[in-house]
Amino acid sequence: MPKIYLLDVTNRDGVQTAKLGLSKLEKTMTNVYLNEIGVFQSEFGFPTTKHESHYLQANLELAEMGVLQPIRLGGWIRAITDDVETTFKRVPSIKHLNVSISTSDQMITGKFQGRKTKQDVINDMTAAVDAAWAAGAESIGVNAEDASRTDLDYLVEFGLAAKEHKATRLRYCDTLGYDNPFTIYRTNKALAEKVGLPIEQHCHGDLGMAVANSLAGAKGTIDGGQDAYINTTINGIGERAGNADLVTVILAVTKSKDFAGKYQLGGSVDMAKAWKIAKFAEYAFDVPIPINQPGVGANAFAHESGIHADGVLKDPENYELYGYEELGRGDPIKVDTGREIIAGQYSGISGFSHVMGKIRDVSFKSKEEANEVLELVRYANVLSHKPLVEDELLFIARYPQIVKQLLTVTPLVTK
Repeated sequence: MPKIYLLDVTNRDGVQTAKLGLSKLEKTMTNVYLNEIGVFQSEFGFPTTKHESHYLQANLELAEMGVLQPIRLGGWIRAITDDVETTFKRVPSIKHLNVSISTSDQMITGKFQGRKTKQDVINDMTAAVDAAWAAGAESIGVNAEDASRTDLDYLVEFGLAAKEHKATRLRYCDTLGYDNPFTIYRTNKALAEKVGLPIEQHCHGDLGMAVANSLAGAKGTIDGGQDAYINTTINGIGERAGNADLVTVILAVTKSKDFAGKYQLGGSVDMAKAWKIAKFAEYAFDVPIPINQPGVGANAFAHESGIHADGVLKDPENYELYGYEELGRGDPIKVDTGREIIAGQYSGISGFSHVMGKIRDVSFKSKEEANEVLELVRYANVLSHKPLVEDELLFIARYPQIVKQLLTVTPLVTK
C-alpha cells in the first residue's frame, strides 16, 4: 500500500515568514534535527539566492560526509529555465528540486497580468523540468501554486504534462488555506487516479485547517493509489497563519481514529526527538510554542480538573492519547540562577574554555585549535544575535570547515 512521507519546508517556507528568519547555522541545525527525527526530505533553501550558496553547498557536503543522511536536501525554485541554470551554476552538486509556478485563473490573471496563458504556464514548467534533468537532477517535484483555486481539469492537464516530462511528484499547494478536508480529499484522489503521480500536500493555516487538510489530502492520494507527501514546518511556523505543524502531523498520522495503522508513514520516524526539535525552533525563531500546542505545548499533559486529575493518575490513557515520554519529554529543565558564563561575540578564551569544558566529547588538540573554534563561535553569535545552544557549539567544534562556509556571505558587488 502507498505510504506517507514527510517533506519539511521550515528552511524555505518557515524562514520566509514575515518578521522572522534563521541564521545559516540555525538552518543547518534544523536540517540536523529533521534528519534525526526521520523526515524524508528538507526543502533546505533557495539555490538561486546568492547569500544561500555557501550554506547550501556546505549542507550538501555534510550529506556526502554522512552527517545529513538519509535525509534528502531539496531546493525550491521558480519553474523557469533561467532559475534552473542559475541553480546549477551556484550549487552544482544539488540533486533534488521543486519547481513552482502558479496555476489558478486568479494568479494567471492577477499575478502574471496577461503575460502568460494557461498553455504558457505548462510550457514554462515542462521546459524547467527538462532543463533540470539535463543539468543532473535526481528528483523533481512540480508545484502547482494556488492549486486549491485551480480548475481540476486544468490541474490534471498540468499534472499529466509534468508526468510526461518525468517529474517525480506533483505538489498540490493550498496556498491560501482555502481548502477543507472534504474538498482536498476529493481533489487529491482524482489527481492521483488521473495523473498517476505521487502527490504532495502543501497546506496553509489561514482557516485553521492545515493539519486536517494535509491528512485528508494524503488519504485521498493514497486511496487514489499513489504515495503521499506532506509538507510540514516545525511548530507550524510559516507565511501568514503558518503551515502544517511537523509534530502534530506525525501525531495525527500515527494516533488518530481509523487512520493510524491503515495509513502509514514511510521511513523511520523517531518521535522521541519531537520535544528537542520544537524547543530549538522556539529558541531560534524566538517564537514561543503556544501553551495548547499538541504534544509539545506547556499544557499538552497538564491536568487540573478533579475528574481529569483523578482519571489520569489511575490510568494515563483515561485522558491522554499518547504519553509525554514518546515525545522526548519528562526530563527536568535546569535553570542557572547564579553565575553564568556565556560564549558570545565578545568571549575570550578563558570563558569559552569554561563553557566548552562542560560539554561532553569536546577537546582541543591545541590552543590554536581552540582559538579557531572560538572565532567561529564569535561570528556565529554575531549572525544569530543570541547565545548558541550546546548542540550548535558542539557542531562548530566538530565541523569547523563546514561552519566557515556557513558564516561566509559574499555580497553581490555591482559597478
